[in-house]
Amino acid sequence: MIKTDILIIGAGPTGLFAVFEAGLLKLKCHLVDALPQAGGQCSEIYPKKPIYDIPGFPEVLAGDLVDNLMEQIKSFQPGFTLGERAETIKKLDDGTFVVTTNKGTEHNAPVVAIAGGLGSFEPRKPLLDNLSKFEDNGVAYMIKDPEVYRDKKVVIAGGGDSALDWSIFLADVASQVTLVHRRNEFRGALDSVEKVQELKNSGKLNLITPAEIIALNGEEKLESVLIRKISDAKEEITLEVDNFIPLFGLSPKLGPIGDWGLEIEKNAIKVDTFDYQTNIPGIYAIGDVNTYPGKLKLILCGFHEATLMCQSAFQKIYPDKKYVMKYTTVGGVSGFDGTKKEAPKAVVKAIE
Repeated sequence: MIKTDILIIGAGPTGLFAVFEAGLLKLKCHLVDALPQAGGQCSEIYPKKPIYDIPGFPEVLAGDLVDNLMEQIKSFQPGFTLGERAETIKKLDDGTFVVTTNKGTEHNAPVVAIAGGLGSFEPRKPLLDNLSKFEDNGVAYMIKDPEVYRDKKVVIAGGGDSALDWSIFLADVASQVTLVHRRNEFRGALDSVEKVQELKNSGKLNLITPAEIIALNGEEKLESVLIRKISDAKEEITLEVDNFIPLFGLSPKLGPIGDWGLEIEKNAIKVDTFDYQTNIPGIYAIGDVNTYPGKLKLILCGFHEATLMCQSAFQKIYPDKKYVMKYTTVGGVSGFDGTKKEAPKAVVKAIE
């Protein structure tokens, strides 16, 4: 059985940053993730997607952000159980929890932090008759490597951040980018909406709104899409394309965690914003997997939640100690390669 101070379910950005905050408090972490590598969606779905709202980084690729987080926590030596899904949980007589994976690996900890992002997920697909025919033959639901679209004609459908961000990014990669959305208004960041409009005005991007894709055409692979304008005229446009990328978001599912007795609201775990603890003492939920009034599903919000969670976890693990963090500094330690490295530590006022 693997024993640790905080067992983190989910090794995405929020879970990884929790390791750093726990390390400052000298708490050990072990992470469990169903994916075969750390990083969550940032590694599995869009490693080359640019992210614009990480403090200190005007722009950072999702995969690079994961690499930086892994480097940041290296000195704290977290454990990982990857490629296994957290399946069951039980509380022992001593108040600690045992979480068992689908492969039978048992983990024991006094604190469990669920950082599972959107949980298990599937892309939301448009209702098109022959959609499956062109999957992997011109139709994709996520972009892992933008170079695949170098000098290609691409149509993106959607009105959220992913559709906007990838339209902006691929405008400098593809030979032609067309963004189609059912409404004139977008759900994404205002800055991204403005950039899309600027690209349209400069002729680097085609914007068709309000409109929808109603048919896909081609023999062995996708050759064109049929677009219908949503207006009284119902104008239809046939557009030659190499790739169609519908970005309508993901359909999240909590999976086995939904059966753990946690309070669930709209497929997310309800928490107390004081410390992001669930209705079960000792079990926390941080990042996109949780919900509370005013919740924003942003990575930087997950970082904040992870910080407060770790402070609360310390008090739960060491109820007789008071630990007040003032600020962070560095102290010399040996790196994994044998060289002298600087590891972060907290400057605190600790009262036994």
